[in-house]
Amino acid sequence: MVLFGSALVSALLILILKPLLVRYALARPNARSSHKIPTPQGGGIAVIGACLLVTGAALLTGNALPASFTVVIVATLMLALVGAVDDIRPLPAIPRLLLQIAAVTAVVVASDMRVLPESVPLAVEQALLVVGGVWFVNLVNFMDGLDWITVAEMVPVTAFIAPLYFVAVASLPKEANVSEVMFVAASLCGALLGFAPFNKPVARLFLGDVGSLPIGLLVGWMLLQLAGTGALAAALLLPLYYLMDATITLLRRLRRGEKVWEAHRSHFYQKATDNGFSALGVSAHVFGLNLVLAGLAAMTLIWPSGAVQVAALGAGVVLVGLVLRRFSTPRPKIPLEVSR
Repeated sequence: MVLFGSALVSALLILILKPLLVRYALARPNARSSHKIPTPQGGGIAVIGACLLVTGAALLTGNALPASFTVVIVATLMLALVGAVDDIRPLPAIPRLLLQIAAVTAVVVASDMRVLPESVPLAVEQALLVVGGVWFVNLVNFMDGLDWITVAEMVPVTAFIAPLYFVAVASLPKEANVSEVMFVAASLCGALLGFAPFNKPVARLFLGDVGSLPIGLLVGWMLLQLAGTGALAAALLLPLYYLMDATITLLRRLRRGEKVWEAHRSHFYQKATDNGFSALGVSAHVFGLNLVLAGLAAMTLIWPSGAVQVAALGAGVVLVGLVLRRFSTPRPKIPLEVSR
């Protein structure tokens, strides 16, 4: 019910907002773009709006919002505002980064989640989680550069977070409240499905930073909750394609001495389109890969031994590596026969 309600609200909000987005938030193509004609951006307003509205309505039925989740909502709205401003008039890198750090820090501290062994001091762990969270928010933004790719990545991730989190919590010795993660996962999945028809190749609407930044924060928060149950391997496997594509690309750009905060076309999914893959073909590869990664994540919960965790992570890395290699390889051109 939450998923379908969120999809409907997202689609309706897009229909209402699109005339304004066409007028005020038009993304014009440049040398680093994947699109060829000016296209409105800002669809993330509908996606995040639908997600938060439906989640809030579901959680408020008979109960007050938990204080820690209220912090998540406020941080999400703050990043959405930062993204909206940046979509219209690009912000300088430093203020943008500082606001992201503030939002992620608030979420990490409010979650009070332990992922690493108890021997690691809490302050050190939280600092590492903030760095990882800021990187995750940015990599989701960096990877949102092709029609349907965020849908192909985040729909499977959010669809599987809910059942995996439920199974992980059920194995804990004490009861835990799963409603926030379950509702956010279902409503964000639904909101992205409502956005999908407008973003299918060739896209008539983009998410914009107003969508990609808060989506990164919400998904990062849910993965943190999953990892906090002891399912760290599952939390790494679900977004592994995005993690590897963005991180390898960043390291390569640093090695070449490039300004990593500037826009570019160095990601593997961007190389794929240069090498003959269609946008739909890239998204199909990402979607299929994510289904397999979700299956590996489920295995780590069904058989929670250390050997299975390592084997599943290793298999995930190999599978993502094969897809990245395929994206980096030019597709052979089929010669056209000329009739005489």
